[in-house]
Amino acid sequence: MKPLFPRHILTASALALAVGLGQAGAQAVDPANDDVPPEVSQQAQEAAEANQPLGADAATADTSQVMPGSFADLAQQVSPAVVNITTTSVVSQPTGGPAFPEGSPFADLFREFGLPGGPGAPEGMPTPRSPQRSNALGSGFVISADGFIVTNNHVIEGADQIEIEFYSGETLPAEVVGTDPNTDVALLKVTSETPIPFVTFGDSDSARVGDWVLALGNPLGQGFSASSGIVSARNRELSGTYDDYLQTDAAINRGNSGGPLFNLKGEVIGVNTAILSPNGGSIGIGFSMASNVVSQVVEQLQEFGETRRGWLGVMIQDVTPEMSEAMGLNVAGGAMITDVPEGPARDAGLQTGDVITSFAGTEVEDTRGLVRRVAEAPAGETAQVVVMRDGDELTLDVTLGRRETAQNGASESPAAAEPSESDVLGMTVTVLTPEMAAELGAPRDATGLAITGIDPEGAAAEKGLAPGDIITDVNQQSVASVADLNARIDEAREAGRRSVLMLIRRGGEPLFVALPLSETAPADEDTAPVE
Repeated sequence: MKPLFPRHILTASALALAVGLGQAGAQAVDPANDDVPPEVSQQAQEAAEANQPLGADAATADTSQVMPGSFADLAQQVSPAVVNITTTSVVSQPTGGPAFPEGSPFADLFREFGLPGGPGAPEGMPTPRSPQRSNALGSGFVISADGFIVTNNHVIEGADQIEIEFYSGETLPAEVVGTDPNTDVALLKVTSETPIPFVTFGDSDSARVGDWVLALGNPLGQGFSASSGIVSARNRELSGTYDDYLQTDAAINRGNSGGPLFNLKGEVIGVNTAILSPNGGSIGIGFSMASNVVSQVVEQLQEFGETRRGWLGVMIQDVTPEMSEAMGLNVAGGAMITDVPEGPARDAGLQTGDVITSFAGTEVEDTRGLVRRVAEAPAGETAQVVVMRDGDELTLDVTLGRRETAQNGASESPAAAEPSESDVLGMTVTVLTPEMAAELGAPRDATGLAITGIDPEGAAAEKGLAPGDIITDVNQQSVASVADLNARIDEAREAGRRSVLMLIRRGGEPLFVALPLSETAPADEDTAPVE
């Protein structure tokens, strides 16, 4: 059954190109807002001068009610800290078109109207269009009285000018303090003669599915707008390494990008970033980057102007139940190391095949959790890493590097063995030669077994193995010959295991595969089975 509409993930921003439209290129909206009474605005200014966040009254109110009677009080309290963002960039784009030779019946037409590709332009080349001014709209929120503003990176990326419009209608120019494309977060700064009302981050980890939330922003360039909903889901992952989104059904549209998602305490628990939509409009599936991720990024941008994430220096994959059984592990979860290039992990003694079960005192459930935990740790910090190796638990101290400047080193491998070939577990394997290694994208001095054929009805095919894969380790021991492979298989059978754990490389990338063993060992080809 086909889906009713294709799946589209869209950033919640709005673009308006003014090309020959003059002032008609965008809808004029009265910047002033009369929804907040003067006394509330005065209270907001007094809070800013006292360096107190907005929403403090809401934070002390009873939020245990099933459904709030109204969001009006909350909206009034926090709105002065929400801003509209307009960015301007000048772009010069070539306009492609067919190149007509002189004398063509279309030449005069193209010359008269100045269309690209006409006579006078280089043959086959587009004619440059005059520079255009592009305007983009987004949202943001103030996080300090001295004018720091959080928004999405895609709202301000490539902008030549950034203008901030406050709820009062006042506008100020802003400068970029720093950005983090990995989490789509940007930190801006404005200079004001008076303190600016601001809001604070809440604990997104304490948000529960079903909690009420309030989204504020500038949808479709219409000015300040509020929409309410609930937390529909947590820990959503879209496409980024550090994704941790709250899903909400509060209406989020283009232009809401960078706007805050508030809980009933007036705390920001998310930054509205993207929507799932077949048509570009809200259908009740919006995504806000969790505040616990954003706040850590913002702290680094404020201090350094850039992110400085920790780097462990390993390649990892999740541990499946089959892999756990093949290794004889008694632990659930963890992250298996598939490669250890030059870096902090190798210096500390971590090895390929180790299963990381704890990092810096926190249990590791899967690779996603480990990646986030390492990234949150400061570069240069020494962290304790607990691994399972050959059935034993080891604790190693690793001094983390910095991910942004990490460089992978080339790993050393022993010399290759003499070629031989055999059929094993539904695979045809041969010893890897330097020529084969180079052809398969591996270092010429790499060792292992190259898969040259696969039984389409065998276990290897079922597990996704394919010709061209390189087997480098079996049961966490290196293999350089078919004899090594058979020895590892025999050892697994003698230990009563139902599968062997193979480390393969495909296109240079490592991957662990748990390959089931046959119920009985195959008979030796040179002897007949005993009746």
